[in-house]
Formats: sequence, structure tokens, C-alpha cells
Amino acid sequence: MEQYTVDQVADLLGLHVKTVRNYVRDGRLPAVRIGKQYRISKLDLAEFAGLPEVAPARRHAEVSSIVQVDGIDRREMDRLSTMVMSSLAGEPHGLRVEFVYDEGRAHLKIIVLGGLEASAQVLRIVDAMVRE
Repeated sequence: MEQYTVDQVADLLGLHVKTVRNYVRDGRLPAVRIGKQYRISKLDLAEFAGLPEVAPARRHAEVSSIVQVDGIDRREMDRLSTMVMSSLAGEPHGLRVEFVYDEGRAHLKIIVLGGLEASAQVLRIVDAMVRE
């Protein structure tokens, strides 16, 4: 959790350092003493100053994957891409899937960008179809 020194709080609020120290000593501004200095948490400062409550950042993870499939003909590539794209239809998933096919080399690259669970679903479908 982010914490501020008395000097930083004074700058943020446009107050004198002694005023902020007095607020801390009087108990009006909660603080923790570390050595000879006080530390004021961001949440305590927001509450004291009447600022809108700051919600903690929501953790979010995304994945970027490139799957390479060799030895795949045009018909199999069409079938695989149709199966993957139809599995994504109808539900919001925030996932981007692209197919790059080199017919001369029978080489397919599948680019998957998005959330972990939706990406895993695509990878499971590709895995199952490649193993057939």
C-alpha cells in the first residue's frame, strides 16, 4: 500500500508541515510511526481530505500466444479456423484470434491475444484438432 511522508502530505494538501504533524499528533490524521518519521497511507489521506475513495487496482492478466502448425493443408486449416471461431461466437470474451496460412509450405500460425481462460479454451480446441 502506498504511503506518504508528512512532507509529501503537506505538499499535496497545500498545508504547512507543522500543521500536518499536529493533525497526526492530535489523532485527526491516522499515521504510523517508522523510526522518527510518520507515514500516512493513501486511503487514510483520502478519507481525511474528503477525496473520493480510491478502489484498489483490480488484478488482470492477459496472454499472447503464437501456435505454429506444420504439415496442414488448406482444407484442414479452414476446418480448424472455423471450429475455433465458432467456439468464440455469441459470448463476450475480449479475445483476438488471427490465422496466417502459407499454403506453399503447408504452414499455419495462430495468434491468440486475450484473457487467460478464453485463450486456454482456444488452445485446447487447437490441440484436440491437431491430434486428430
